[in-house]
Amino acid sequence: MKTPHRHARPRGLGLLLGAALDRVVPDPPRGHPVALFGIAAARLEQCVYRPSRARGAAFTALAVAPVAALGVLGERAPRPALRAALTAAATWAVVGGDMLGREAERIADALEAGDIDEARRRLPHLCGRDPHALDEKGIARATVESVAENTSDAVVAPLLWGGLLGLPGLLGYRAVNTLDAMIGHRSARYERFGWASARLDDVANWAPARLTALLATAAAPLVSGDPRRAARIRARYGHRHPSPNAGHCEAAFAGALDLRLGGANSYAGRVEHRPELGEGRRPEVSDIRRAVRLARAVNTAAAATAALLAELPTSRRPAPRRRPRRAHQRKA
Repeated sequence: MKTPHRHARPRGLGLLLGAALDRVVPDPPRGHPVALFGIAAARLEQCVYRPSRARGAAFTALAVAPVAALGVLGERAPRPALRAALTAAATWAVVGGDMLGREAERIADALEAGDIDEARRRLPHLCGRDPHALDEKGIARATVESVAENTSDAVVAPLLWGGLLGLPGLLGYRAVNTLDAMIGHRSARYERFGWASARLDDVANWAPARLTALLATAAAPLVSGDPRRAARIRARYGHRHPSPNAGHCEAAFAGALDLRLGGANSYAGRVEHRPELGEGRRPEVSDIRRAVRLARAVNTAAAATAALLAELPTSRRPAPRRRPRRAHQRKA
């Protein structure tokens, strides 16, 4: 017989409350849990670093396991109200949708005011591109692309893993994604050491990226877009990105917004040529706010999806039945 899992209801409620808190409670300037994890991971890296994949894999396991174990302990809290509160707090800590939208809107504010220097100063809060060589349209493209990709990483992925696995999914995913941001990029230091973190992040984001693309496609009418066009653009261009996941998000946003993303990106003097995604015009300043509206619609839909996943019943293996003793049997 199938019965609802005893953690499901507080989990779904906690996810919805945490997503709502993300919209109204800003991140603290200091002492954020994710930042504290990053500090601890950096200290661990100093102790175990060697330019080898084996050391990198060990580092990844040592950094992620305690965080996931903390989530397991939270899932075993005795009271449903406590589990819901812990899930809400963890969701607020690991979801970054409101921060993403606010940063993008601040860049839009600066560009609309003609202050390109302020826009360049703020752009590193969203992505790692070199802002100094970018003009107004270059900053607009970088912002729209960052909103599209980070909607999956910062919102949809933690919510999805939270809906499936609860607190271990929320905390474990954020640990994996943070490690990827720290050491997952290709450089002389992290080419081998960061390999395990980068690959684990790719695996963790495979389903969330495709869910993000699906939700963005469905929400296209909210930004005067066409869902059929968004679906076609995503199917045609999503796999062309060098990332196995980011291209699906960016292509879906490009189709929903009727834009063309991609092109040359400069990272600390290193230029990467990304394939073009979409068939519309190049992004302009006004498209930043449209991208934020689309991202917020995706965020809301993702929270509802995660809560529904948390409510799905799971099967339990029934306890083995004891065969009744016959009347003539005696207990030894």
